[in-house]
Amino acid sequence: MSDHSYVLQGTTGDWEIVVGMEVHAQVASRSKLFSGSATEYGAEPNTQVSLVDAAMPGMLPVINAYCVEQAVRTGLGLNAQINKYSRFDRKNYFYPDLPQGYQISQFQFPIVGEGEIECERDDGSLFTVGIERLHLEQDAGKSIHDLDPNATYVDLNRSGVALMEIVSRPHIRTPDEAAAYMKTLRTIVRYLGTCGGDMEKGQMRADVNVSICRPGQYEKFRADGDFKHLGTRCEIKNVNSMRFIQQAIEYEARRQIDLVEEGGTVQQQTRLFDANKGVTRSMRSKEEAHDYRYFPCPDLLPLEIPQARIDEIKAELPELPADKRKRFVNELGLSEYDASVLAADKDRADYFEVVAAGHDAKIAANWVNNELFGRLNKEDLGITESPVSAGQLGKLVDLISTDVISGKIAKDVFEILWDEGGDPAEIVEKRGLKQVTDTGAIESVVDQLIAENPEQVTSIEKNPRALGWFVGQVMKAMQGKANPKAVNDILRQKLGL
Repeated sequence: MSDHSYVLQGTTGDWEIVVGMEVHAQVASRSKLFSGSATEYGAEPNTQVSLVDAAMPGMLPVINAYCVEQAVRTGLGLNAQINKYSRFDRKNYFYPDLPQGYQISQFQFPIVGEGEIECERDDGSLFTVGIERLHLEQDAGKSIHDLDPNATYVDLNRSGVALMEIVSRPHIRTPDEAAAYMKTLRTIVRYLGTCGGDMEKGQMRADVNVSICRPGQYEKFRADGDFKHLGTRCEIKNVNSMRFIQQAIEYEARRQIDLVEEGGTVQQQTRLFDANKGVTRSMRSKEEAHDYRYFPCPDLLPLEIPQARIDEIKAELPELPADKRKRFVNELGLSEYDASVLAADKDRADYFEVVAAGHDAKIAANWVNNELFGRLNKEDLGITESPVSAGQLGKLVDLISTDVISGKIAKDVFEILWDEGGDPAEIVEKRGLKQVTDTGAIESVVDQLIAENPEQVTSIEKNPRALGWFVGQVMKAMQGKANPKAVNDILRQKLGL
């Protein structure tokens, strides 16, 4: 059993969970998958709908080549096989907000095949999740039920928006791992620029498949590559936050355990998560592929992507978070923790790299992760809204690392930068904030304090830790401008420590 196993106790023994996820990521594109309609979030209802999106008679889809390239880019970021041949199919089902009566998707021949990504747990340990496939499909519209007690309204702005459905292998074993996988996936697509990843705006949402098994069963079936005979899975649709993913898995696993232990049978079905009550509830029986009556879309030719174009896209990929994290550790000397925090968000990583350029990377990481983000969180601001630019913070780091100012003074300068802006070096010069490194000036203050405080000198002879009192007094007398190392060295010399 793994050290990271998630064991639930039942009345008949222990249980483990198995999770696979189908993540729908909206392609970052200004137009839809099969039409030129806009995809701007928050537009007035039914203002971004072409005749194709509304399924008017005789209207034919035309593939958006940019969306195809975004899918290829994502597949490469997932270390996955890019299929040079893929095909669109019709997936037939009826919803009021699906004007065609079918969804154009991919079934037998997806654009991206198998891959894998490395994810990080909260404790810093790593685990790998296999990717089964990524396919392109169009989104449906949106049914609105709360505008009229007797009618349902339909907004087709999302109809035809390009989605990438990323299907994982059932390699996720805990609610925390499910959230970590989702975070990793979101970070990757944001780095690639293929999806905005904003879950509140519906840019990413997850269908979470949960099943239960006895300890030891999972390892056997994974070794055989056959998960079909593990517990019957239930799919929880459209979960749109990390916290809800965790809560839904925990509740659903416990529901299945209680059901089985009471002599019941888990039925394969689709369920919804009620975030207000923290429970899942049945939506419908789970459809199988044959229920959708898939067949090749007669309006679209198969996709054939030249290897040369795949190679070009691969050459254009940015450095991905896992590689960036390793570089921060190996080349910049950051701790694993600092590197992970910085690399987990592209905007933060970009900001940090500007701050650290030509400066002390460890001091830069400390200031970005602690001082800057502490203040941003307090003010409820994102890093792109920071009043202190990366260039300004880089200059401040340089003043600290060259002993021009102390860490304490640096915090005062940071506050000035935050409130008033300006150049750190000019602020230090004009306000007389330079650190005192003149040993003669420091010695003068130390000698005076020693002469005026004989009792404290005696206490230091008994307890050398009392030296901190003298350090504080020297710093206070010199308005925090004394070099702390010089102060400590002189005090130790004068007091015979």
